[in-house]
Amino acid sequence: MTRPASTAREGRILERDLSALTLGRARVLDAVVQTGGRDAAMARVFFSSADSDEGLGLEVGQGARETAVTQHNFGGAPVFEAAVDDCDQPVTVRVDDGAWSVPLQPAETDLLAGMNVLVAVRNGETPEIAADWLTYHAARHGMQAAVILDRAEPSASRDFATALRALVEDIAGLDRVIVVRCRLPLGKPDLPAEAHPFNVPGAPGKDRMEIPPADPWRAPLGEFLIYEILRARFLEQARAVANIDLFDLLAPDEGPNIFERAVQSASGCVQLGGVQAYPWRLRPDSAAGFGDHICTQFDSDALRPRWCLAPGKVPRDCIWRLVRVVGVAPAAQDVALFYRCMALRHPTESISEIVPKTSLVETPQLLELAHCHFDAKPVRIPEERLQRPAGGRGRTAIVTTMKNEGPFILEWLAYHRMIGVDDFLIYTNDCTDGTDTMLQLLQDKGLVQHRENPFRSTDLKPQHAALQAAEEEPVIREADWVVCMDVDEFINIKCGAGRLEDLFEAVGDANMISMTWRLFGNNDVRDFTGDLILREFTRCAHEVTRKPHQAWGFKTLFRNNGIFKKLGVHRPKGLKPQLWQDIRWVNGSGKPMPREMYRNGWRSSLSTYGYDLVQLNHYAVRSAESFLVKRDRGRVNHVDRDQGLSYWFRMNNNAEEERSIQRMIPALEAELARLMADPEIAAAHAYSCARHREKIAELKQRDDMLTLFQELTSERLQKLSRLHAHFGANVFLSGPGVIPEEIAEKAPGSDFWFTVKRGETTH
Repeated sequence: MTRPASTAREGRILERDLSALTLGRARVLDAVVQTGGRDAAMARVFFSSADSDEGLGLEVGQGARETAVTQHNFGGAPVFEAAVDDCDQPVTVRVDDGAWSVPLQPAETDLLAGMNVLVAVRNGETPEIAADWLTYHAARHGMQAAVILDRAEPSASRDFATALRALVEDIAGLDRVIVVRCRLPLGKPDLPAEAHPFNVPGAPGKDRMEIPPADPWRAPLGEFLIYEILRARFLEQARAVANIDLFDLLAPDEGPNIFERAVQSASGCVQLGGVQAYPWRLRPDSAAGFGDHICTQFDSDALRPRWCLAPGKVPRDCIWRLVRVVGVAPAAQDVALFYRCMALRHPTESISEIVPKTSLVETPQLLELAHCHFDAKPVRIPEERLQRPAGGRGRTAIVTTMKNEGPFILEWLAYHRMIGVDDFLIYTNDCTDGTDTMLQLLQDKGLVQHRENPFRSTDLKPQHAALQAAEEEPVIREADWVVCMDVDEFINIKCGAGRLEDLFEAVGDANMISMTWRLFGNNDVRDFTGDLILREFTRCAHEVTRKPHQAWGFKTLFRNNGIFKKLGVHRPKGLKPQLWQDIRWVNGSGKPMPREMYRNGWRSSLSTYGYDLVQLNHYAVRSAESFLVKRDRGRVNHVDRDQGLSYWFRMNNNAEEERSIQRMIPALEAELARLMADPEIAAAHAYSCARHREKIAELKQRDDMLTLFQELTSERLQKLSRLHAHFGANVFLSGPGVIPEEIAEKAPGSDFWFTVKRGETTH
């Protein structure tokens, strides 16, 4: 028997190949021979996870001697083990009715015996980045060697290794680097025919079968066995092995380094947790380096799992995988951090292409590394300060958009004036019912600020164009508190006397208050009567109503203190991350909102909803007749979406009675009477109501609208408006037509659940 030997020790950089071979319908990733004594050697043939012995008839052997073969299954990837007599000779692999000779790669575990080793995948990083990576870990973490699996094409990988060889000679403490390519270059002209490794005399049906090269292995991380292959070939005798990538940096640690911790741990393994790091900005014409990465995301606690283990302490039958070691349980509380330098993994000129910059904050440990180890001068995050200190109520302003909402303006305006709103900035477009003239009249009397919506001169939808324009309006710039809301939404304050001053007192130093919707239905009201919305519509969704997704949307009353850059439909947008710790955001029960909501959250969840102090009563449908007008005018924000039967079905919630806001009706009626005492205002209101009735009559002359009205007011739709809690999300996406009659006839509150596949449109 000839034993494999580690003969190639040419300097610090060694180059090796994996035997990626295509054998008919199967694929060999590598074939390794390991010696276990003077008279025994074991060949291990690693197949792709896409292969299976079932149906392929896989066999492995050497020569004519009968060979006992053991098959293992590592997470779906077959591994065959067979005793061999000659380590220098290939093994025969039979697949279906074909046979191939597969060369054996020697196990060179003595190359790294007793060393602290990093194993990494190269995803295009430059030799200079690799040299910086090696230098850092040798100096700061006691790394002595590295195995780098290179995903590049073989020729590019050879160029990488050549360039790296010139850069590592002066790295103190570094003994060896093994660059492993992802496929073996096959069929070289200098290989004698008689020595061709694929010459298999006596193969069924042919004297010789050529093995074509495998396609370039572009995704080795997709193979379950890659770390087992590296273990068998190079890492089994290492003192300790840590698994990260070439764009990763182990975090500095005051205590023992990660390799010591793995050796000292009871399990022989320490869990690593990766934190994604980013530059704030890259200088023009400057490639990213480790020293540019000074930021992490304030709202992300996710850790990308990896591991460090001591091969001599973990069980031999454990399985090394990308993110964990199967069969080993490291201490859950003992997690060592590392930083993933994402601008090296995803090179870019603009950091915002790979991460929302509103999430980035400087991290002191990364700043220290940039300055003290990498001698870098990264671009720092500019400082920001609050524009208004906490404390004091100041003025409160509402920004809204309207189109043909004339009959409903005065109630909404009177109510919010009565609870303490000071200023109203209202944008309109394309009104035909007197909405715009009424608002202009109200402006002339000092009650509101009215503007024509500028959306036609932009590429924005009406609501977004209005909010953008509102940011420059003095009434908004000078307001202390601002909320963006609609005329069908009423702030229902449940604490104190029901006014804003009671809410502000209840939430203390909060500077953002999210008011979760309660979706109010039509209360089975067919006709437009002109009565108060708050008196006429008293049925709504249950408090715990997670579907449809609009049910728990919220609008946010926020302090205008410069933490955010711009207005948003549901909440201010464009967080200045430097100020994220100044956010005091509470829900409608006064409980803190999680920081994961700070940048983009717009709807509540089971853990964030709250109605104890304030809720937003959302009267999205009103009466069936008024809904016809709403559908005809279209939506303010989503102008390209139809407000037909499916919208009514989603938003018409009549599950339970909710009259808490009605305690404010006497004060509302008093304020409304003061407004209506002005004959011009009263006349403008009467005109809009008349136009609304005329429009209803006109629409009910159209066959399509009459059909819709009959559906809206049908007994079936009335029943369904009380059953929303029993339906899955896809039912609301598909519309009421997918609901069978036997479901529609069930009683609210009974024990049933109904849903459909996404995309179904009719039953």
